Amino acid sequence: MLACMTEERFGPLHGLRVIEMAGIGPAPYAAMMLADMGADVIRVDRPGGVADATAAARDVVNRGKRSVALDLKSEDGITAVRRLLAEADVVIEGFRPGVMERLGLGPDECLAANPRLVYARMTGFGQSGPLAPVAGHDIGYIALTGALWATGRADERPVPALNLVGDYGGGSMFCLFGIMCALFERSSSGRGQVVDAAMVDGVSSLTTMFSSLRAMGVWQDARGVNLLDSGAPFYEVYACADGKYLAVGALEPQFYAELVRRTGFSESVDQPAPAQWAASKAEWAALFATKTRDEWAALLADSDACVQPVLDWNEARAHPHLVARSTFMDMAGISQPAPAPRFSRTPGAVRGPAPYAGQHNEEVFGPS
Repeated sequence: MLACMTEERFGPLHGLRVIEMAGIGPAPYAAMMLADMGADVIRVDRPGGVADATAAARDVVNRGKRSVALDLKSEDGITAVRRLLAEADVVIEGFRPGVMERLGLGPDECLAANPRLVYARMTGFGQSGPLAPVAGHDIGYIALTGALWATGRADERPVPALNLVGDYGGGSMFCLFGIMCALFERSSSGRGQVVDAAMVDGVSSLTTMFSSLRAMGVWQDARGVNLLDSGAPFYEVYACADGKYLAVGALEPQFYAELVRRTGFSESVDQPAPAQWAASKAEWAALFATKTRDEWAALLADSDACVQPVLDWNEARAHPHLVARSTFMDMAGISQPAPAPRFSRTPGAVRGPAPYAGQHNEEVFGPS
């Protein structure tokens, strides 16, 4: 039997054991979220990785996990992984299709040894299809699905939204959803299964609302001319007198009316029709350029005008609302987002900083 954790119980996933095959990007983040919610996440690292606790702690996405360093090119390393998987509830791997099979750790072998195992596979293009074996990154996945085409301003190039949409929205979140669905189904069937979490599938699902809007004839395929893509003057980012920015999201008529009243924009509180959007946007831009960002933020604070200052990373951590909610936390001298979402009875928590590679070999396997 593998060594068990003796730490204090916390989180709704306490008692769940997850094996993470070390990689980069959305798979480690998905495992981090499970760890934040109380799962015992054991990360299988390669030998020779970062072996310094201070340096390792900077890789926040590995927080709350345990690390074992195993040589997957050796039979001993593969045998050790098999031991882990035989007693696990979930395994998360983000390799290209076929890698785990070549290691002798594919789903057929693992589910035969542990029929209750939920085997989560995180890839960009999925386990099947002509692009399945091809390398890629977030920008390519969102390009293929149409999401990148739709993101940006009129007459300008599409703009990737960091790697939040493909990797973490279409990848991590759909992988986690698949894992939770498979665990729920296992509670009645007693059987695990494979979760094929492809980022192209997840991103495509995220665009469902826009499929609806296009079908209704209220969304144009042209970029930057629609209600939510910077086309509308009341859903836009505006520059202020100090070169900083305001985010305006007064979509509903009553919120737009509040914005007009608070700013003194005009005598009319009615939202302009699309034909007047360009002219209205120019007028709003001229108005917002007359005060600093913080002056506007103070004027519009605690109102239903749906306006917020665009904050940089450091400013966000100091915002009174986020401070009051403890949205960010400090661990090992590093500011980082706190676990989310929140639970009334079994709140999540971070067990500890990210471990260095192999830090928990003896704790997990016992003395060698």
